[in-house]
Amino acid sequence: MDTDIISWKDFKKVDLRVGTIMQAKTFPEANKPAYRLWVDFGEEIGILKSSAQITDLYSKEELKGKQVVGVVNFPTKQIGPFRSECLITGFYRNKGEVVLAVPDKFVSNGTKLA
Repeated sequence: MDTDIISWKDFKKVDLRVGTIMQAKTFPEANKPAYRLWVDFGEEIGILKSSAQITDLYSKEELKGKQVVGVVNFPTKQIGPFRSECLITGFYRNKGEVVLAVPDKFVSNGTKLA
């Protein structure tokens, strides 16, 4: 395995939370096919925006109401005319499609990864 070893202290710096996708729109200005997402991370954090390259496996309609796991403490990133405020996590398949990382049971928005 060619991976840098990190400490528990390093891992705790990454704020991974559960959120619910409230809205998904196409992102025609993106270099690669993507959606603009609005994700509700609960009262403490609120709704954050994200650009996600998940168009291969997900339609906008099926994303609405879907719970996802996101990193909420990255700096805002300008992607064309859109400001992405969080990173929605997922896994690459062999041909590059992204499968979203999701909880398998309902979890309250804003719940931190344990």
